[in-house]
Amino acid sequence: MTTSSSHITARKLLSGGRLIGEVRVPGDKSISHRALLFGAISEGKTAIDGLLPAEDPISTAECLRAMGVEISPIKKSEKVIVHGVGLEGLKEPENVLHCGNSGTSMRLILGLLVGCKNKHFVLTGDNSLSNRPMLRVSKPLKLMGAEVNGRSNGNYAPLAVQGKKLRGAIIGTPVASAQVKSALLLAALSAEGSTTVIEPAHSRDHSERMLKAFGANLEIGGEMGRHITVKPGSVLKGQNIVVPGDISSASFWLIAGALIPGSKIRIENVGLNPTRTGILEVLKQMEACIEIVNKRNITGEPVGDINVIYKNQLKPFTVNEEIIPRLIDEIPILSVAGCFCDGISRITGASELRVKETDRLAVMTRQLKLMGANIEEHQDGLTIQGSQTLYGANLDSETDHRVAMSLAIASLLAQGDSTLRGSEAASVSYPDFWSHLAKLRS
Repeated sequence: MTTSSSHITARKLLSGGRLIGEVRVPGDKSISHRALLFGAISEGKTAIDGLLPAEDPISTAECLRAMGVEISPIKKSEKVIVHGVGLEGLKEPENVLHCGNSGTSMRLILGLLVGCKNKHFVLTGDNSLSNRPMLRVSKPLKLMGAEVNGRSNGNYAPLAVQGKKLRGAIIGTPVASAQVKSALLLAALSAEGSTTVIEPAHSRDHSERMLKAFGANLEIGGEMGRHITVKPGSVLKGQNIVVPGDISSASFWLIAGALIPGSKIRIENVGLNPTRTGILEVLKQMEACIEIVNKRNITGEPVGDINVIYKNQLKPFTVNEEIIPRLIDEIPILSVAGCFCDGISRITGASELRVKETDRLAVMTRQLKLMGANIEEHQDGLTIQGSQTLYGANLDSETDHRVAMSLAIASLLAQGDSTLRGSEAASVSYPDFWSHLAKLRS
């Protein structure tokens, strides 16, 4: 979010009540970004149904428009049409490409641009994004011959890109990051020779699924599918894409339904990609009452509806580095859940959260302690004492969308009402969050 502190308003959050009804969460943010990007470099028209009409995908669309890609307006409940320009059709923009607060936009677009031969680009973002690390992307791209410059040897935006003729390479990524992997796969499409990306663990695989659907020559192998190889030369063709509901957005209702007495929620059309369903595994650890129904496949992605019903005395959970890539965005709401489980919950291997929109480990610890939580912050995680009573407090999202929504759920479970500064941050990934919350409480 780019909202300055002088304009941030406080929202009153009433405690108590139960959540009843059905809700359809917005389109998956990760898939929305990729549908726009892959559609832009394809030949022909790509129609995207269910694209998330929020700030981050809009930033991606604006950057693509600045490079000559025709994209219809992004509006709620309307299909988005992308008229692809092909792999070599992106134009050199007249101005700096502004990625807003979107790390996904900057990292994936970086991979797209490094192979645009003889063209120059500059990527920037808001204050938060300009202080998020980019060397994890620019460094492996340089192994392919990319030229990327920026502050601190290319670690921070603004980033200057001089498009080059790239060469294929075998690249091991130091972290299991779908953003790093996707940037490399995008660069590989225009390289000379094949490129293989090897991850230390299996991160979300939306890019692999969608690139195959668009016609890329992509193979997956190695242990647990951690070796992804792209052979250049294939022509990407425009597709019809249906974006499923974002399980990261669904996680707020999953946790709320499991914790708030009397609650019963049905979350419709949720993406169930196995690289994203770590939250369901943790809910199983907690022995929460959830049921997945109406399972189906939509444009290569598994989808279903999830029912969740309140259950008393949930078990504590353990989250470690093995599962972190499958639920990295759900840690803030899980830190709230831990406060109400019957025992001590532990999160480790989550140091990646320190370089998100905020330092989410520090922010969630700070805000939950204001409510009286017994929570201890570690370098790579949290220890949370369960069976606690939280109290209403003056809270602050610190401009982080997932923090804002997590604190909203915590406030429902607290004794006494709360206020939340920066509640508008939720619009980054879930523009209708507050209206959906009001609907479920009515």
